Amino acid sequence: MMSGPAVHPVDAPPMTNAAPRIMMKDLQGMPGTLGSLILRLCQLVFAVISVCVMVTTSDFPTVTAFSYLVAAVGLQITWCLVLAIADLYAILVKRSYRNAAVVSLFAIGDGITSTLTFAAACASAGITVLISNDLDKCKVNHCTRFMSATAMAFLSWFAASPSFFMNFWSLASR
Repeated sequence: MMSGPAVHPVDAPPMTNAAPRIMMKDLQGMPGTLGSLILRLCQLVFAVISVCVMVTTSDFPTVTAFSYLVAAVGLQITWCLVLAIADLYAILVKRSYRNAAVVSLFAIGDGITSTLTFAAACASAGITVLISNDLDKCKVNHCTRFMSATAMAFLSWFAASPSFFMNFWSLASR
């Protein structure tokens, strides 16, 4: 009777070819960061100024592009206010939005509202140029107010674009 070597099997971890997943660092401007909150507040301020200036004129409802501007920027105000509250909550509880469904909702909403705001600002700018340069009726209309409201809508869109791109990028980089 000879004794043989004793073998004690050990379970080895399964072999995988996938690289380990690394959590991406939150960049400023991504949902739930201070940069995102600042962008939302800028969008909100510019959009509120645009609506207030446009609504103070008595003849804005007579032009469809100006009514469209008020509607689009009103939607932008609502969207920015909701997401500013969500960003503020995420900052206060020290969490970031990593859920793909939430980030895709933010990206889709930002894409829709920024496109509507840009289209409304372009339409209003076209009508403003028509009234001031081509028809030369600035003395009868509120051209400076129309121009100011249109400029504020463009600034609101300019602040909304980075939010959309950062949300889209964070969604695409998952």
